[in-house]
Amino acid sequence: MKNLFTLFCCLVLASSVTLSAKTKKAVFIIVDGVPADVIERVNTPVIDDIASVGGYTRSQVGGTVGEVTQTPTISAVGYNSLLTATWVNKHNVWGNDVSNPNYNYWNIFRIAENQNREMKTAIFSGWQDNRTKLVGEGKQAAGNIKIDFVLDGLDLDTQNYPREDKDMHIFKIDEKITDEAAACIVKEGPDLTWVYLWYMDDAGHITGTGDYFDEYLKKADDQVGRIWEAVKKRQQQHNEEWMIVVTTDHGRTDPDGHHHGGQSDRERSSWISTNVKPNKYFVTETLDITDITPSICRFMNLTVPDDVRYEWEGVPFIGKIDVVDPTAKKEGNKITLNWKNYSNSPVSIYVSTTNNFQKGGVDNWVEVGKVKAGNRTFVYDCSNNPSDFYKFSIRGKNNAITIWVK
Repeated sequence: MKNLFTLFCCLVLASSVTLSAKTKKAVFIIVDGVPADVIERVNTPVIDDIASVGGYTRSQVGGTVGEVTQTPTISAVGYNSLLTATWVNKHNVWGNDVSNPNYNYWNIFRIAENQNREMKTAIFSGWQDNRTKLVGEGKQAAGNIKIDFVLDGLDLDTQNYPREDKDMHIFKIDEKITDEAAACIVKEGPDLTWVYLWYMDDAGHITGTGDYFDEYLKKADDQVGRIWEAVKKRQQQHNEEWMIVVTTDHGRTDPDGHHHGGQSDRERSSWISTNVKPNKYFVTETLDITDITPSICRFMNLTVPDDVRYEWEGVPFIGKIDVVDPTAKKEGNKITLNWKNYSNSPVSIYVSTTNNFQKGGVDNWVEVGKVKAGNRTFVYDCSNNPSDFYKFSIRGKNNAITIWVK
């Protein structure tokens, strides 16, 4: 009888824990075209408040300069690097025309839609191409996904948003986007939401970085505040835990700030503010915009197919990780890999000389070595496996990173 009573108590306790577990949801906000030096100089109390709960760090958006991952600091390119956790050599969005995206590198909405549980998604964006081209809603190549809550394409509505001096119609669109996104979060609570705030990029192109840019950054911070308040209200009223990430897609030219697209430090300059307590990597390194999707996936406990995850360049900035920042150098028949360690776990090295994944196929990954905990280097002898292309996957218990060698 005593054993039965103990079993009954354990079952009740397990049931109560299950019932009390909070549903995890996420919203990410892109404030277009704001370099880190400006966000750090201008008073942005909301973005600061979010960071006070979790953290703030600098990041970069341009891949590795001079290497195969070097990525233009252009808006749609940056969005897709965030969405897919890959650089331009993989996702293939080279400009704002979004002419030929490679949907084989799954974006975070496709990952969310392929969970074994119901997931509600939302996109609020003045620019329609974010949903129709980058995410690829309804496209077979992009997985035929359907976004549940949408407001976008308002820039095409010239009746309600006629063109104005200094592109003030875009600011008004951002205001509408903000209010509708906040209302949707409170009422519907989508599992994954993208809010895109456009006007700061136009302000930069028109006036450069200066007093006007600073003034409207404060207004953008207020817009972020409405989303933040909606998240907090939703958490108070429902059994939910939310992650919010605020970032930008590129910096601006130095010193005037009118342009972007190149590889100067300021054009590559980005930043991340989040309400979730980050790991040591977040604090000690300059992050990449590609780190955001892996972090949201980890927070939401999303299952990511291995072949998708092994192509990521991003690393989660929450929870445990093993390896970051891979480098590769080929000299003769030797390829030397190096990386940084963030755990005491051993790692395994895999190599493939095919790139079938890029075309929708499967690569033949071969394990070529194991590296003891604490070691940060591996030398691969390619004399028995000659090729003009290699890709390596460095896999730990908690994360994996990839690097190409051509």
